[in-house]
Parts: sequence; C-alpha cells; structure tokens
Amino acid sequence: MSQIKIPIYKPDLGGNEKKYVNECLDTSWISSRGRFVNDFELSFARRIGIEHAASVSNGTVALHLALMALGVGPGDEVIVPTLTYIASANAVAYTGATPVFVDSLRSTWQLDPEDVRRHITPRTRAIMPVHLYGQACDMDALAAIAEEHRLFIVEDCAEGFGTLYKGRHVGTFGDISTFSFFGNKTITTGEGGMVVSNDKTLIERARHLKGQGLAAHREYWHDVVGYNYRMTNIQAAIGLAQLERADEFIQNKRELASRYEKALSDLPLEPHAEAPETVHSYWMYSVLVKHPDLRDPLRRHLAAAGVETRPLFYPLHTMPMYSRSYRKHSVAEDLAWRGINLPSWPSIPDDQFAHIVATIRDFYDHRS
Repeated sequence: MSQIKIPIYKPDLGGNEKKYVNECLDTSWISSRGRFVNDFELSFARRIGIEHAASVSNGTVALHLALMALGVGPGDEVIVPTLTYIASANAVAYTGATPVFVDSLRSTWQLDPEDVRRHITPRTRAIMPVHLYGQACDMDALAAIAEEHRLFIVEDCAEGFGTLYKGRHVGTFGDISTFSFFGNKTITTGEGGMVVSNDKTLIERARHLKGQGLAAHREYWHDVVGYNYRMTNIQAAIGLAQLERADEFIQNKRELASRYEKALSDLPLEPHAEAPETVHSYWMYSVLVKHPDLRDPLRRHLAAAGVETRPLFYPLHTMPMYSRSYRKHSVAEDLAWRGINLPSWPSIPDDQFAHIVATIRDFYDHRS
C-alpha cells in the first residue's frame, strides 16, 4: 500500500482565519452574535451581487429555510435533478412536500429543462436547479418555464460558489437561493451555509425561522415554530477570511482543471467541460470513463497509490426512500455510473499532481 496520501479535498486556511477566530475568543463572542456574522453576510451578498443574505449552520438547513420561506409544504411538489447530493431532496421532504426527480442534460450534466416541462403537474410549486460540481444550469430556459407556469425557483448553489451564468453569479436568478460552506467547499466555514434573495420579505422569513421563531419586538416571545439554524460568530470569522481570498481559490481551481485537461487529454476520459456563456468554478474536477465497468477498477488503482477519489452522486431516484415511484432517468444514470471526482483542492503540490496523473496513466497502460 502506498505511503502517499492525497485527499480528495483539503481547505486552505492560510489567511486571516486564526486572527479572526482569536478575536472571537478574546472578546467571548463565540455563539451566534458578534461582528463577524453581520460582516460575513454583507460581504457575501456584495460578492455575488444580491441584496440580502442570511447565514445558517449548514447548506441543508439553508435549503429547508428557503423552501419554508416560500410556504412549500404538504401536497406540494418540487422538481429536483436526480443527479445531485441527497440534501436537495431531503430538504423538500422535511417540509412535507414531494421531490419530483428529473433527468440531466448529457452536455452539461445539469437539470434538463425539457424534462422539467414533462414533470410539471398542478401540484408543482417550485423548481430546484442544482449547479452540479460548479457548472451552471441553463437558467434562461428554467426561468422561462417558471414564469410560464408561475413557479418559484430555488437555486441550490452548494457547489456553485464562483460559478457564473452569462456574467451573473449563480444564486442571483432564483426567488431564493442557498450556498454551503462545508469543509470541502471552495470557501468554507467548517460547517455553514447561506440563504440569499433579492426579496427582503423572504429573507426576513428565513431569519425569523432560523432563530427559533423569536418575535421581533418582544423578548423570549415565539410566534411560530422555528429552528435553531444559526451560524456562529466563529464560523462567520472563518468564512470572512475565506471570502477575502475567494478570487485566488477560484483562479487556482480553474488552473488545476486546465492542468488536468491537458495532462489527461490523450486518455479515454471525458472531462466535465465548461459550457458556453458560463464560468465553471470546478468545485470538483470530474471525468467520465468510457464504460461503467472501468470506474471502480480505476478508483481502486488510484486508492492503492494513495489517491482519494469519489464517484459521482448516486441518482436520487435509486435511493430506497425515494424509489417508490421508480422510473428511468437514463442520462443521469449513465453519468453516475461512469463518473469520478479527482482531487480538487486548489493548491495541490506539483509532485502530488504528477503522481495522480502518472497513476491514471499507469492504469490505462496496463489495460492496453
């Protein structure tokens, strides 16, 4: 077994993170109050070009709050891509609504607008585009469908920080949108998330719900059933320090993707390419092998050499709790069974990058 250990992701905490966290400790502002919470929210909103942002404890609860703010509940349906992380569907289920799964576009791996149309019913309340692995969905097409059928758009941008569609940051197209700052995200707070919107009323509802439903003008009086979904000042301090270096992180991730594409271009691997009129943030650099039977052997070969990888997400319609009305989603299934995420942290040393590439080449050399 190789002594080399190259993780799939490792955050870069070399900026002002320690300085800001130490300020939290020195001032005793360690919970959900303190200057960093407000500073992080304001800075994040300015960064992506949106009016309002509310920080929360993780990306999953951000989705739950966004749906609750819209009044989504029992009897409603929300259209969700089947090729995404489980949180997208689970947040819908938390509200009592039903996630309705839709296939992907072969060209971008994103939500297929025409399949969205085919799944709209009188019970449909919202469409949830997920900007998978850092590539943008076709927001023009989805916005047109939403307007035609009077549906909400809830953008899941958990993997889309730094992603642009026609010059605009993802998360600015929906009625309400969410981000994740888990430890493997482009900017991280360890755990954490953000709900954003240009609609002040929706953000006020989200703020009300995330703080246990506390009434605005009466101490310890709660007028709705709320949740404890608040971000701590320590998390926000880390997030603000990360945001200060966001341009560097995104540039480095895009350069890493370019290096991978060049180094692997002569192998039978298909990269997750950048679509026209978008900026792919490459949260995870992903490739497809030619046949599903090759994926796991390649992953095992890399693992034996100390290189961690991940498979693409399992399509949600194949999960036991969501398979009651099972139907085929052939594009998503094909992508999922053939896809691999390669190590994607933005500062992989040259020798480790060379080791990853050499190991992949070794795999294909032994199969020729």
